[in-house]
Amino acid sequence: MSVDDLPLAVLASRIRLEEKLLLAELDRRRIPYQLLDTRTTVFGPGHDFRFRGALTREIGHTRNLYATRLLEHAGVRVVNDSSILETCGDKLFTTLALEAAGLPVPRWMTTLTPQGALPALAGFGYPAVVKPVVGSWGRLAARLDGHDAAEAVLEHRDALPGPVNRITYVQQYIDKPGREIKAYVMGGETVGAIYKSSDEWRTNTKRGGVPSVCTPDDDLLKLLSATAEAIGDGVLGIDVLEDRSGGYYVNEVNHTPEFHGALEVLRVDLVGRYVDHVLSRVG
Repeated sequence: MSVDDLPLAVLASRIRLEEKLLLAELDRRRIPYQLLDTRTTVFGPGHDFRFRGALTREIGHTRNLYATRLLEHAGVRVVNDSSILETCGDKLFTTLALEAAGLPVPRWMTTLTPQGALPALAGFGYPAVVKPVVGSWGRLAARLDGHDAAEAVLEHRDALPGPVNRITYVQQYIDKPGREIKAYVMGGETVGAIYKSSDEWRTNTKRGGVPSVCTPDDDLLKLLSATAEAIGDGVLGIDVLEDRSGGYYVNEVNHTPEFHGALEVLRVDLVGRYVDHVLSRVG
């Protein structure tokens, strides 16, 4: 049996619109695949993983990272690979990688306990944004407009379960023109970009952000390319903030990007390009 006759593994525990579209595209191309539910798949000696490669769409960061590392250990090429997942799955690690590459990011600070952040915020300045280092859709992110708000939010964070919630990651609040940019970059190439507009300071489409077409200028294209180079060769959703003067800041990089909002406005076959990239990398 040739490599091309082997099925493509698709890692997922929830089948959302994005996964349905990707699976439909694989069906349309008559590419055999096997769904691996990360909640029930068994890894270890004696478990044969004969795949041409793997596409990971697992939304749980810990399961995603472990499943990817285990498949790589078994000799399976996974898109995106574990190094990208490790970096992008943690907002602080993403910032460190971007800053090491000399890319513009919002000014930031971090403390390893919520108590350590409160006195430091006076010098850091308000307004500021505190985020969980692991998480998505803007959940548990809070804008801190002053000492009283910070004290209440950090006290709440200190009561959350799990040591990772003690890591307190704070960003400068960027005064945006009512929108953020989400760009889809595959193999270093910008395939498409949208604005997410909202009256709220969080513009996630999950929170009602309205998508519209963004046509990147040369500066933005260079920034997106440099970001992909710093993060790795993969399928990336890159969030970019603009300030009121037109300056760009890389905010976050998503390793399992959602694109349901982009499909509403972009005239680009994101699903087809996604599958093209995966197949080009797994052989």
